[in-house]
Amino acid sequence: MTHLDLKIPKAASSIQKGVPLKLVLDKEVVHQLAINLQLVHPSFQKSNFVKDCMEEIDPLTLTERGKHIADVLSNYLPKRYSNAIAILLKSLTPPLEATEGNGLAPMFYMPHCNFISKYGLDSAHNNGEDPFEISMQAQYEFTKRFTCEFSIRSFIVDQQERTMEVLYSWMKDPNPHVRRLCSEGTRPRLPWATKIDAFVKDPTPSLKILEELKNDPDLYVRRSVANHVGDIAKDHIELALELCESWLKDASKELKWVIRHALRNPAKKGNEKAIAVRKKAV
Repeated sequence: MTHLDLKIPKAASSIQKGVPLKLVLDKEVVHQLAINLQLVHPSFQKSNFVKDCMEEIDPLTLTERGKHIADVLSNYLPKRYSNAIAILLKSLTPPLEATEGNGLAPMFYMPHCNFISKYGLDSAHNNGEDPFEISMQAQYEFTKRFTCEFSIRSFIVDQQERTMEVLYSWMKDPNPHVRRLCSEGTRPRLPWATKIDAFVKDPTPSLKILEELKNDPDLYVRRSVANHVGDIAKDHIELALELCESWLKDASKELKWVIRHALRNPAKKGNEKAIAVRKKAV
């Protein structure tokens, strides 16, 4: 068995009008997931897994399907979390080479991230041993295939200081998908995700990440920084304005774009200072 035997199904390059997004996680994906797992773990009960996944999947939304498949996975993988994660890691296809234009296909790995989020925090799922480091390393690998911006939030909420220390080290990683996770996963009000109440109240723990990544060479990462500052602006407009103003001095054209993008919504709402800062960032 080689990496060439492990596959993910092709998918649309973007959301298609008239095609429910939930169909990204449908029978073809479930079947390929089962094939991949059986390739690396021959005792995996492929047919039964597919049957159990598909029995209740029809009415579920995309995010609900990801959680449902993760729950079914827990019935067919080893009960000890570390052993289950080892199998999931073996089943991974190669990392994404690009940061743009990957389409919807990487959503194949949404259930994997849901599995970590649900089972990777509690030592009860790991024979009493702390699964934190295993979960962090798994997310480090998974996010190179499909963003772990949703699963990492469970760890921030449950173990904020410990998780942020990991993210502070990852923000210097050579892989742009890993760097982006540091910014996107800590957004206070990430779309499609439960807000991080602690960061809505006090976003300062993420400022170190934003400072590090504001001049990132990859637009994929810089866009996340801009959107993160935009989140902060919803609850702490003065902090967001102060941050963007501090970035104006000797700002490159790329950083000026980040500033304009970060303050676009306050400017649309008529915030005079936001409008003024954006004008300076032209």
